[in-house]
Amino acid sequence: MTSPLKSAEWLTAHLNDPQLRVLDCRYALSDPLLGRIAYLEGHVPGAIYADLETDLSGPVQENGVGGRHPLPDAQDFAAWLGQVGIGNDSVVVCYADHAAGGDFYASRAWWLLRWLGHREVYVLDGGWPAYLRAGGSISTAEPEHAPTTFTPDVQPDMVAEAHDVQHRAADVLLIDSRAPNRYSGETEPLDRKAGHIPGAVNRPFGGALNPDGTYRKVEELRAHLDAGAAPTIAYCGSGVSATPNLLARELAGVPLGPHNRLYPGSWSDWISDDSRGLAMGDQPSLRL
Repeated sequence: MTSPLKSAEWLTAHLNDPQLRVLDCRYALSDPLLGRIAYLEGHVPGAIYADLETDLSGPVQENGVGGRHPLPDAQDFAAWLGQVGIGNDSVVVCYADHAAGGDFYASRAWWLLRWLGHREVYVLDGGWPAYLRAGGSISTAEPEHAPTTFTPDVQPDMVAEAHDVQHRAADVLLIDSRAPNRYSGETEPLDRKAGHIPGAVNRPFGGALNPDGTYRKVEELRAHLDAGAAPTIAYCGSGVSATPNLLARELAGVPLGPHNRLYPGSWSDWISDDSRGLAMGDQPSLRL
């Protein structure tokens, strides 16, 4: 199985490849303009800025269904990819900055392209800081890639909806990727209800990463996920910070698909229906 990661050294060596397209996914929920400003101040030459809210998410619904960062419409997302010069023959590398907002914006973009059936998409291991450490050149110029066509081949078996979560089989492990204090319900800074989905175990996404933002070794990832051969569904607050755990599971040998799924709406979608149960505390409660 091909690794979903590319090193900074690989990227610097391939910057002039005509098929290469780079997505700068830097963002911060606390400051939505931070990523765009950072991009304008300097980015990988030729990189296209991908905004979490406008490019990597669909419109938020008033009733909360779909969560805070709903999946974009597949055709709309494919059209955007084509407009910025990404086609089915492109090799795409996504990066963010763990020191300023989080690496998971890059793995969100990676997951979305894989959802559209694109295999040649990767996450830059260690993100922007790793690129700088590798001596990568920096540009402030906006790229001018020729528009092309991206034809999606949507992979529905990568997705779990609320119904799938609620009625999951007994052997399916539900992974809550948020911080322990959000999982337990001790605090909830973003959503209107605190707690977690009954039966979920807590595997914070940060456990997949080293302090420098690179992914941990395979055996360490397996220990972090502690899922064995069980099929898994990962969720977080809105389907963004769960994606490092999905990538980690692929690194550990379980590719995206029916045994490694994302619940895209995540907690913010789950609580849009008041009839759904919730649990508190730092241990898995009785599942639904």
